[in-house]
Amino acid sequence: MWLISGGAYQGKLEYVLTKKQISFDDIIDGENCDFQDLLEKPLVTHFHLWVKRMLLEKKDVAALVDQIIQENQDIIIIVNELGCGIVPIDAFDREYRETTGRICCRLAKDATEVHRVVCGIGMVIKHA
Repeated sequence: MWLISGGAYQGKLEYVLTKKQISFDDIIDGENCDFQDLLEKPLVTHFHLWVKRMLLEKKDVAALVDQIIQENQDIIIIVNELGCGIVPIDAFDREYRETTGRICCRLAKDATEVHRVVCGIGMVIKHA
């Protein structure tokens, strides 16, 4: 598994596509993908929005992420960094920010590679 993190609109997907040959038909969007796609497809963008959807649906995000890790060990997960800005006033937004951060830590632990992308330039921060 690869975890690709960075700010919004920093070129994360374009960066991955220079490293891996993946068809656009095989890319799913966390904003609206089915859970089954996360178990089968090679790349998900906007994973943070999938986390938000699961929280809104009161799902056990950690258990679902564990299932993704177990069943789709080669997935590439692209996620926006959420923890570098102002702490949200809204309680749900704080929970979403914290949960996403903790999930990213969990993913990074099991990932073979973790990259951070800024201005379209990737930095490998973990290579196992």
